[in-house]
Amino acid sequence: MLDSTLKEEIQTAYRNVVEGLDLTPRYSQRLMIAEIARTLGDIQSDDDGKRVNDTHVCVLEAGTGTGKTLAYLLAALPIAKARGKRLVVSTATVALQEQVLNQDLPALAKHSGIAFRYALAKGRGRYVCVARLDQALEGTEVNPTLSLFEQSLQEKGGDVGELATQLGEAYGSGEWEGDRDTWPQTIEDHQWRRLTVDHRQCTGRRCGHFGACAFFRARREMESADVIVANHDLVLADLALGGGAILPDPADCIYIFDEGHHLPDKALSHFAYRFAVTAGLRWLQMLKGSLTDLNQALAVQPTVARLLATLPELINGLEPLLGDVFRVGHEIAERPNGLHEGETRWQQRFENGRIPEALREQAGQLLVMFAELSRNLETISDILRESLDPDKATGLDREQAESWLPLVALVHGRALDAHALWQAFSETDPVDAPPRARWLDLTRPAGEAELVFSASPVSAAHTLAKNLWGRCHGAVVTSATLTALGRFERIQERAGLANRYRYQSLPSPFDYSKALLSIPAEAMDPSDREGHERAIVKFVASLDKNEAVLVLFSSRAQLRAVEKALPATIRERVLAQDALPKRELIERHRAAVDRNAGSVIFGLASFAEGIDLPGRYLTHVVITRLPFAVPDDPVGATLAEWIESQGGNPFMRISVPDASIKLVQACGRLIRKESDSGRITLLDRRVLTRRYGQALLEALPPFRREIA
Repeated sequence: MLDSTLKEEIQTAYRNVVEGLDLTPRYSQRLMIAEIARTLGDIQSDDDGKRVNDTHVCVLEAGTGTGKTLAYLLAALPIAKARGKRLVVSTATVALQEQVLNQDLPALAKHSGIAFRYALAKGRGRYVCVARLDQALEGTEVNPTLSLFEQSLQEKGGDVGELATQLGEAYGSGEWEGDRDTWPQTIEDHQWRRLTVDHRQCTGRRCGHFGACAFFRARREMESADVIVANHDLVLADLALGGGAILPDPADCIYIFDEGHHLPDKALSHFAYRFAVTAGLRWLQMLKGSLTDLNQALAVQPTVARLLATLPELINGLEPLLGDVFRVGHEIAERPNGLHEGETRWQQRFENGRIPEALREQAGQLLVMFAELSRNLETISDILRESLDPDKATGLDREQAESWLPLVALVHGRALDAHALWQAFSETDPVDAPPRARWLDLTRPAGEAELVFSASPVSAAHTLAKNLWGRCHGAVVTSATLTALGRFERIQERAGLANRYRYQSLPSPFDYSKALLSIPAEAMDPSDREGHERAIVKFVASLDKNEAVLVLFSSRAQLRAVEKALPATIRERVLAQDALPKRELIERHRAAVDRNAGSVIFGLASFAEGIDLPGRYLTHVVITRLPFAVPDDPVGATLAEWIESQGGNPFMRISVPDASIKLVQACGRLIRKESDSGRITLLDRRVLTRRYGQALLEALPPFRREIA
C-alpha cells in the first residue's frame, strides 16, 4: 500500500504542475494518477527489492485530452525513486517520444518540485562508431576484407569519405553528439552501415576509442537517469537479447507503455525470423573467399586455426543443401523455373504452419550445420575479444584481433539468424497452442532470383507474459484505444496480460454531443464496389467548399479512383496522401484553412491515427468504409485457421474487435480539444444491416446520431 509520505508527494507535485502550467484539473487525469499509484504502491518486495506479488500491472484506456503523460509521470516517478527502480517510458511513435522528452519532462522538472534526471535511450546502431569514422577519415581500411564483405551484403556500396569528414568535424567540435537522428541531413542506409556497428561487432571497453564513444557516452547519461525515454522497438530488442543488455534489467524497471495498443504487433516483428537463400549463399561464398586472409592473420592462435580449418567443409556442405532447398521452395510455390512473366513477387504460405516433410528434413540438416557454424564463429569471436584484454594472453596480437573481430562478428550474426529460421522450420508445433506462421516469398531484387523463408509466432502473448510482465517490477499500459467493443479481452489476448491485473477505462473530458455521427442515404454496402465509389464521389462533390475535411479510405486503389472521378473544381481542393509527403500535406491543408479556403485530405489507414488537426483545421471526418482488415498476411491467416480449427469464428474474434478499435481511432481525429465540434460521416451501410453493426456503434463515444 502507498504510504502517506509518497501519497503527499504525488498530490503536492500534481498541484504544483497544475498551478505552474495554468492547467484545468481534470477528473480523468486525477483518476489515472490514483489508479497508477494504487497499482505500483501495492507492489510487494523482499529485502533485496525483488517483487514478490503478481498484481503489478495496470492497463488504462484514457482518451485524448486526459493528460496521460503528466498523469503517469506524476504517479510513477516518486514511487520508482522511492523503490530504487528506473522509470522507462516507452512510446510507439517518434512524435510522442519527442513530446515526452522535449515538453512533458522539462515541464515536470520545472514545476513539480520532484528532483530527477532523464535521458533518451537508443540502440547502438543509431550512433556513429568512432573507430569506423576514424578509419573513413584516414581514407584507409583497417580491414579491406571487411569492407568488401559488407559491400557485397549491401546492394549499394560507395565512398563515405566526404560524409565522414563532415561528421568527424561536427563530432570533434561538439556540435554533433554522434546520433544519426540529430544530423540535419538524411544519411543513406548504405552509408550509415559503414560508420556504425552492432552489439556483436562492438568491442566495448576494450576499444581504443571507448572514451570518445558516442553510444557509451549516451549510455553513461542513461545509467544516472531516473527516467529513461525509449520506444517499444528498443524495449523489445532488449528483451530479445535477454533483458538488461541495452536498458536496465527488467526487474529493476517500472515500464510505462504509452500507445500501448501497438505493443503486440511490435513484439511479433521482433520474434520473427527470415532467411534469404541467394543472399545466404553470397555471404557464405564471401566467407570462403576470405579464409586465406583470415588464416594468415589469425591462425597463429591454435584454437582459432583449428576452427578456421572446419569452415571449408561446413561451407561446402551448406552450399548444395541451400541449392536443394532453393529448388524445393520453387517447386512448392509451383514456380520451378522461377517467377512467371510479369510477376515481381509470389508468396506461398503453409496452411496451419505445416510444411512438407521433405522440406522439414532439409531444415533439420541446415539447422545442424548452421548450429556448428554459429558455435565455431562464436568461439573465434570470444577469443578475438579476449585478445583485446591486455591481462589475457591468447597468442593473438591485439591489432589483428581488433581488425578481424567486426568481420567474424558480422558473419556470426548471419549464421545465428539462419539457425533461428531453420530451427523454426524444423520444429513441430505443440498441439494445444497456435502454430507458427511459415511461408516463403519468391522475389527478383536487382534482377536476381531470390527465395526467402520466413517464420513468425502468430501471437506475442506468451513471449510478453514470460519476458516482460513476468520479469518487470511494475508496468502501466495506456492508450486512447485499448478496448475493443468496449472490452479489454482483445488486448489481453494479444499482449499476454493476465486477468488479475488492474483494468480501467477512464471517462473522457470531452463533450461528445458536440459531434454528429451521420450515416447518410448515400451510404452503401462496399460489396458493390462501383456503386460504393460513385456514392463516395457524389458525397465528396456535395461538401461545402469551405469545409476542412479528412476522407479516410481503406485502399489506395479506391482513393485514386474516387479522386480521378471528381469534378475538376472539387479535385483542386483535394490533398491526396499518396501524392504528397505527410508533413507537406498537413502544412498545405493548414495553410488553406488559414486563408479560409476549403481543403479535403484523402488519407489511408495511417491517417486514422496520429493526425492532430484541432479546431477549425478539421470539422468533418468521412469514413468511406468500416476498417475491416482481411487476415491475408501469413501471420493473420495462420491465426485465423487455428481459431477456426478450434471451433471459433475468426471474423468475430479478430476482424470485428480490430475494426472496432480502428473505427474509434478514425472517429477520434475529430475531437482533439474540449472546444472542438463537427461531423463524422460513415459511408458504409453494413453498420446498419449486419449483426455486428450495433456492437460497433455502441463502442463509439456518445456522439449525436443522424441516420438516413
